[in-house]
Amino acid sequence: MTENRDRAAADRVRTRLAAAAAALVVVGAGLGLRAVTTGSVAKYGGDALYTVLLLSLVVLVAPRVSPLRAAGSALAVSCMVEFLQLSSVPADLSRRSTVARLVLGSTFNPPDLLWYSVGAAAGWLVHTAAVRSRRGGRGSGKLPPPPCPSA
Repeated sequence: MTENRDRAAADRVRTRLAAAAAALVVVGAGLGLRAVTTGSVAKYGGDALYTVLLLSLVVLVAPRVSPLRAAGSALAVSCMVEFLQLSSVPADLSRRSTVARLVLGSTFNPPDLLWYSVGAAAGWLVHTAAVRSRRGGRGSGKLPPPPCPSA
């Protein structure tokens, strides 16, 4: 019994470390995207990466969350932030703080909602693959090997 608890605790630590590393990689990818591209590629790629970052943070906080719930939570927060931009609050905060501008944005843009969905789907795929590989392929949708013929 204690061994199972220890293994579960170790799994949560590994998951949190992986989520933290993923968050750092996503931030680096976002900064890199902004450094090498401009226009729509930078903007909408950044929107998708924003949701992937939120998904990574959800997993960091709740390492046992399912991929679907993590992606749904990240998408919901992304959309809430976007709809918050219909008010003047994010724009006011963005004028005073670079961090607020990066986190909250300033102007509502309907296409952003699509790109948040793209980021949530991509994050869901990666998280699902990571969960399946950690479980050794259990629940991966693969058929079991055929039974050995009796001799």
